[in-house]
Amino acid sequence: MEDITVYITDRDGVRHEVLAPTDMAMNLMEVVRSYELAPEGTIGVCGGMAMCASCQCYVESNHDLLEKGDEEDAMLSEAFNVKDNSRLGCQIPITEQLNELEVVLAPES
Repeated sequence: MEDITVYITDRDGVRHEVLAPTDMAMNLMEVVRSYELAPEGTIGVCGGMAMCASCQCYVESNHDLLEKGDEEDAMLSEAFNVKDNSRLGCQIPITEQLNELEVVLAPES
């Protein structure tokens, strides 16, 4: 499988069904940026280094994601609008196992 389907609800509440490639080593934040689902400069500000939380999202589906790393935990502990299902999109690699992943972009802080 080369592409998976991901459902992303943007910050305006609009749900998008997008195709995400599994063969390009992309992460969720990069998928959001490539589909322009957030205004330029409002997501992935740090370039995907888990240093800004601008790509925070709420995982709504029951997929098994990789455990949060120390950097992601630390960044989420300082971020606004954090929920139990908060993750940083830059820390979610796109893999075949995430087919039909459902996320909601967190509001801008």
